[in-house]
Amino acid sequence: MSRLIIRKVAVLGAGVMGAQIAAHCANAGVPVVLFDLPAKEGDPSGIARKAIDSLKKLDPAPFATKDRAQFIDVANYGSDLEQLRGCDLIIEAIAEKLEWKLDLYAKVAPFIRPDAIFASNTSGLSIAALDAGLPEALRDRFCGIHFFNPPRYMALVELIATARTQPAMLDDLEAWLTTRLGKSIIRAKDTPNFVANRIGVMSILAVMHHTARLGLGFDEVDALTGPLIGRPKSATYRTADVVGLDTLAHVVGTMQATLPDDPWHAYFKNPDWLTGLIAQGALGQKTRGGIYRKDGKTITVLDVATQAYRPSAGEVAPEVLAVLKQRNPADRFAQLRASSHPQAQFLWAIFRDVFHYCAVQLGAIADNARDIDLAMRWGFGWSTGPFETWQAAGWQAIAAAIQADIDAGLAMSNAPLPAWVVDGRQGVHAAAGSWSAFESTLKPRSALPVYGRQLYPEQVLGEAAPDAGLTLWENEGVRLWSLPARDARIGIVSFKSKMHAIGNEVMDGLLEAIARAERDLDGLVIWHDAPFAVGANLQQVAEACQAGQFDLLEKTVAKFQQVSMALKHAAVPTVAAVQGMALGGGCEFVMHASHRVLALESYVGLVEAGVGLIPAGGGCKEFALRAAEMAARAAGGDVFPFIQNMFQTIAMANVSKSALQAVELGFAKPSDDIVFNARELLHVALHRARALAEAGWQAPPVQRAVPVAGRNGIATCEMMLINMREGGFISAWDYRVAKAAATALCGGEVDTNARVPEQWLLDVERALFVELLKTEKTQQRIVHMLETGKPLRN
Repeated sequence: MSRLIIRKVAVLGAGVMGAQIAAHCANAGVPVVLFDLPAKEGDPSGIARKAIDSLKKLDPAPFATKDRAQFIDVANYGSDLEQLRGCDLIIEAIAEKLEWKLDLYAKVAPFIRPDAIFASNTSGLSIAALDAGLPEALRDRFCGIHFFNPPRYMALVELIATARTQPAMLDDLEAWLTTRLGKSIIRAKDTPNFVANRIGVMSILAVMHHTARLGLGFDEVDALTGPLIGRPKSATYRTADVVGLDTLAHVVGTMQATLPDDPWHAYFKNPDWLTGLIAQGALGQKTRGGIYRKDGKTITVLDVATQAYRPSAGEVAPEVLAVLKQRNPADRFAQLRASSHPQAQFLWAIFRDVFHYCAVQLGAIADNARDIDLAMRWGFGWSTGPFETWQAAGWQAIAAAIQADIDAGLAMSNAPLPAWVVDGRQGVHAAAGSWSAFESTLKPRSALPVYGRQLYPEQVLGEAAPDAGLTLWENEGVRLWSLPARDARIGIVSFKSKMHAIGNEVMDGLLEAIARAERDLDGLVIWHDAPFAVGANLQQVAEACQAGQFDLLEKTVAKFQQVSMALKHAAVPTVAAVQGMALGGGCEFVMHASHRVLALESYVGLVEAGVGLIPAGGGCKEFALRAAEMAARAAGGDVFPFIQNMFQTIAMANVSKSALQAVELGFAKPSDDIVFNARELLHVALHRARALAEAGWQAPPVQRAVPVAGRNGIATCEMMLINMREGGFISAWDYRVAKAAATALCGGEVDTNARVPEQWLLDVERALFVELLKTEKTQQRIVHMLETGKPLRN
């Protein structure tokens, strides 16, 4: 593991990227100094200060919690350069103009310590050209560090070395970025636009070319190039609007200016319609209009033929949709190529030309094929990379089809496929590694120690599978297993249900897993890929309601509570390793575990109000206990002030927008662990379970006398609800559900400050839950959620 210690970061440039890079460092608790030009009037550091204020308004939020902004100090190049001496990592992130960057380097270089790392967040400029503008003393600690936008959410960071960059420094920086900022690293060669943008922009240019060639609409193309082919919902043209049409044009311009010998160079140009939009100031989302724009409530799209906007209504032809639903990739591609439908021709063409480009350019732009595939997943959100897609469809069959189209003049370039493509291989990914065209060998994954923390790294097709572990026991709902190579006596329990929903089979499995762990193991970790759990199996609940099986439902809720209590009071430590959504019952299991290890992007919440219910797996009880604990440490010992925020959290079905916010909302504790790289979650959770066991874990006793807010607390919550109902903010049924939540949180209809046992609190929330289940309006909400995935406000 890296010994690099970065106590403070400086970011030079408070534009969109610079400010958000600073924000993500702040998310990690790393102090940052954000620099920009001196303001012409007022506060000399006003430009940087305004940038931080703007960050607080962005959605999705760059800050994991609003208080993270306190880790950023503002500065300017005019009077504050001395502050650079205290920084261990300096990231330059100004506009993509070589001369501007070099001018800034000359200004800041005298203030950078010789042991500090200096890096440029450029999306495609030559790192060697930037390096040439540095004094000799800084050149061996300089590199490119290309974050993708938005930096908090996009996994990819490309690291680009110069001939002089210290290899050990780059290794340390890669490890720090991986663990501390949660990034996925690709070592890119110093070629224009590096890896992801080189392939991604070529893909966009291919889409633009074939859109025009076949006369398709932009909205039609977006319907084709989104989730149907494993790409993000924003597809192609909506993505261009989000990125910024001026940014796209700049990146295309870089390729045009710096790649004159590329066989596809004739296509490295911006179409007239794009140039026209930019000239009009229609740059996409940031100007509220670009390829798409909103007219009232109607989304409209540019029609190139008429140069006017029309309602967006792109649709995929039924015969093409049927082809895309084919499960066999080989059949899918064969049918697309054989079809005469323009949409099918379009899809075959864009895949063919990107495959062709990747094969020809692999040796020049990337260390190996795995790097290209992972770069497109991490940087552009593709579900599979281009080489994986090609390999899955039958390598030699696709190669022959590409060569046939090249020979027929149908491909965008007549460049021949490299000899290695047609040497009889079945693909570029194998158990021994991924193909390096430059070195003509299979390259294994990086051996840096930091990757030993990733027990299950993201795999590419054909790669050797990691250790599947030893199954200790399983049923239909869960698998109990261990990793003897890591720690044979810490059990891991993983849910097997769809979206990890919690039904009877999961609850039965968890009870058995806990019992086996208490008998045979030293600890238990709940871990699986995201989501952690989307809550109770609503389909089972709806079917039981329809059949009038309310006695059965009450027994099911009682079992849910039994599982929660078993997690909390187990004789061995239980650790919840949380990634993605942990909602409803999933959140309740998280709250009851002995300890939590959460990935930063964990979205945790008690969302039962959305289906007309209240938490009844111990969620209300657990909040009541925590309120009592906080009241015991406060002057006066009044419980209700601590209940109030918890009540709002449940009544409004609030979900944390990060693990840090989950702590703020009370779903996790300040003593819990937050990791920034979700791939390290299991590693940390196993070590935490071992540490708890070694420290002599003792489960907390079941509480016998919990002070509760009682009737006065319920009445105070109800006053808040009346105001909200009268103001039209909630419906009458929202009022009924929220009052039930208040009743459960306050311990039921008992005297204020009465002391009740923990089981009493469980009984109250269970009774209120079942009472709501019997009502027509709650049943309507459940059915609506199952049918639409959205809450019903009846």
